[in-house]
Parts: sequence; structure tokens; C-alpha cells
Amino acid sequence: MSESLTIVIVGGGTAGWMAAAALVSVATDKVCDVKLIESDQIGSVGVGEATLPQMKDFNDSIGINEADMMAKTNATFKLGIEFVDWGKKGNSYIHPFGKFGDPVSGVDFHQLWGKYKKMGGVKSIEAYSYAVQACRMNRCDFPVDDQAEINSTYAYAYHFDAGLYAQYLRKFAEERGLQRTEGKIVEVKQDSESGYVKSLLLESGEEITGDYFIDCSGFQSLLLGKTLKAEWEDWSPWLVCNRAVAVQSERSGDFPPYTRSIAKANGWQWRIPLQSRTGNGLIYSNHYLSDDEATNNLLRDLDAPAVKDPKIIRFSAGRFKKSWQKNCVAIGLASGFLEPLESTSIYLIQVAVTNFLKLFPNKTFSSALSNEFNRLTDIEYGRVRDFLILHYKLNERDDGELWRYCRQMSVPDSLQMKMKAFKERGYIDSYKYGLFAPPSWISVFIGQGLYQEGFDPYISNLPDGQIKTKLDELEVMIQRRVELMPQHAEFVADYCPSKM
Repeated sequence: MSESLTIVIVGGGTAGWMAAAALVSVATDKVCDVKLIESDQIGSVGVGEATLPQMKDFNDSIGINEADMMAKTNATFKLGIEFVDWGKKGNSYIHPFGKFGDPVSGVDFHQLWGKYKKMGGVKSIEAYSYAVQACRMNRCDFPVDDQAEINSTYAYAYHFDAGLYAQYLRKFAEERGLQRTEGKIVEVKQDSESGYVKSLLLESGEEITGDYFIDCSGFQSLLLGKTLKAEWEDWSPWLVCNRAVAVQSERSGDFPPYTRSIAKANGWQWRIPLQSRTGNGLIYSNHYLSDDEATNNLLRDLDAPAVKDPKIIRFSAGRFKKSWQKNCVAIGLASGFLEPLESTSIYLIQVAVTNFLKLFPNKTFSSALSNEFNRLTDIEYGRVRDFLILHYKLNERDDGELWRYCRQMSVPDSLQMKMKAFKERGYIDSYKYGLFAPPSWISVFIGQGLYQEGFDPYISNLPDGQIKTKLDELEVMIQRRVELMPQHAEFVADYCPSKM
């Protein structure tokens, strides 16, 4: 990273400003000159308000003060996601940011619980998750570093106002030398021979040149899609929802330390608690529900009055097969979009930014770097895709065409293998890499009603009484420790109170 480059970011929003903040944080030795072009006339989608635990790592890596960021983005903590009525109506489970127990004699904990259930045990696997119990009791605290302690077995993420977070990163980046240009791009100029992007002509007549261009232009994908004509991979046969209607509402009671995802007849509703308001939305397919019907359904199901007009967002699930082509890298919605389920959108921005920095280019335009970036992106998107499809495939609902279609649809071979391996032997070892680790898959498999029928052969070495004793002791330990945690609202008020 010794040769200085000029990197131009197209678009602001969460993607653009995350890329900008990360780049300027490593540009102190003049490895690159970073510019960003955005237009206030265009704005951003700006509805994503829930994150995953990896978000803390990103903020820490670039030097953001967590308490200050949370206070200025109206943020609360997030220990997991509650799924209501998903597997079937009347069912509820929490996907926690933490593990279920510990292995015993080399046998994974979920195997112990599966055997316990087969023995007639009635306790949900959630009884053995610290994060789930904290959510159920509406409590929150920082996990401890001592791995021997039960309150080290979870992580946390954030609920925040995505627009305020982008503003926070903008201030952070501009204070460190980022050059922001206000303007609309009217022409993308390419090299006549190589097709590489040379410069961007603005409506004002100003021309911005660069060595590399990062496309954060959202769904329009101005550089990668429209200019370079990248090949699109359509995943809508598996992820059929293609619309969202979003609206903000007043805060309703004490805010819980988790996101709520509530399945409806032809879609699902999110509820994201911030300090002073709640973010709401309904995800659906226009094949089964009109925009007007979706809007009316969402407004009817709010638990507090709306404070803004609803906003319709149209999308199609899929991605460009190569996010880095020539001297252009697309990040965020310009690269692809699956859907809001499981709060993966901001994570995919983060991993793209991180991989770009690890594979930081030079003026030789090495294909080795772009090829590796695309390989890593392909793996990441594929893993997330399978995890999201799982929620739809495993359902017993019969009150909407959406759910009937999803239950009968064919799924990717990679997901089919995972489902069969879990059902036949409780196998989850292959999930130890990537965003969603074994506890995530376990919570959704079981939460959606898929149970293992066979077990790890080594479990036969453990007496039934030992298994039951282990589970009973763990349950008591978790309950006692969680009860000592502060209430989530109290914890937030003490650590990062917002003035909004």
C-alpha cells in the first residue's frame, strides 16, 4: 500500500459513508486520497436500523467511540431477533447472539438437548441461552471477557437510526480529510480501449477523476450495473418478497433488547426499538399483496401512532456475479440485495469494505486482488442466502399463498444438504465459518420445527442422568445471573442517553 491512489466513492448513505470512514482511517500514511460524491436531491433508502454483532468490530476498528455514537444515533442494544408466528402461527423463538451451553466430553450442546428432548424433556433449548433469557427478561449489560463466566457467552449489536449513523460517519470522515462533493452525476466517462472508468462528469460541469471507483449508488448501481453492464444473478425464485413499506412510530413502553419479526398472512413485519421511536416495516411480494393493502396492514398493526408517512421500497433479491470489475467495486445495494430478514444488509457492506481494505489495490490493477474479492463475496452472499431461505422453507402456515409457495419450493443444493445433515445427525460443523455460526442455524432449525432424529454416536458414552443434571445446572446458573442484569432501558439511560 505504498503507492498513493485516488479513490472516488459514488453515493453516500450507510454504504458510502462506511466505506469513506474506513478508508480515511487507514489513509493517514497517504496511501490514498479519498473523495465522495453525493446528491442531497437523491438521498438514500435509509430504513435499515438493525445490525449484527460484527458492527461493533467495525466501529472499534476505525476508532469510533461507542457511547457517543449510540447517543447521537438514538441507538439501543440488540441481543437477538424474536420470530413470531414464523414456523407456524402461535410459535415464537429468539435467534440469539450467543451460544447454547458448552460441549460435554466432545459432544455439542445441541446434541445433549436433543437427547434430553427424546428422553421426554420439555424445556425449550432457549432455556440454555444466556442471550435469549436476557431478551425474555428485557435486560442488558456488557458481556465479560472471562470465558469461564456464563455472562461471557453472548454478544450484542445495535438498533440505530441509519440516517443519523451515516451523518455520524460523514462528520468522522470529513474531520480526517475526506473531500465531499455535492452534485449529480450526468455522465460516466470510460477509457475507449479498456472500458475502465476514467472520470465522472457532474451536472455543474465539474469532472472528478480517480484511479478506483466505489459504487455506493444504491439500487440504481450506476457504475457496476448501468455502466459496466455486470451480470445479474436472480434469487427471487427463493426469496420472493420484492417490496417493503416502512414507517416510524412513537415509542411504545420500554424498548426491548431485540428486534421483532412477526410473520403475517403474506409477508412479515419488523419492529425495531430506538430510544425515542420505533422503526416498523412490512416485507411482502406484490404477487400476493398490493402496495395499498400492505400499507394499510402495516398501519393497522402498529403498536403506537405513526410519526411520518409510510415509504414504499421496491427491490429484487439477487446480486451481481462480480462486485469488483475493472477499476470499480460495488458495495451495499449497488452490489446486490437479499431482503431485510436477519439484518444482513449492513453486515454485507461491512464485509465488502473490510475485504477491499485487505485486498487494497494498486495502479497495476491486479486481477488477483479483484478475483479474490469476488470469490469471498460469492461465498458470503451464498451463505446468507441459504440462511434466509431456511426461514421461509420451514413453515407450516396455510393462511397465505406466500407461505404455501415457499413451503413447496425447491431450495439450493447447499441448503438442502444442511437441512438433511441436521435432521439425520444434528450435524452443524460445516457452519463454523462465515456470518451465521452453529448457534444461529440451531436456533432457526429448531425454532422453525426441524429436529434432529439421529445423534452424535459419542453421546452414547454419556449417561442420561448426567445429561439431565448438566442441563438443570446450566438453566439455574443462567437464570440467577440474568436476574442481576439491569433493565435494558436503565442500562441505555446510564450509558448512552439520546437527547432526541
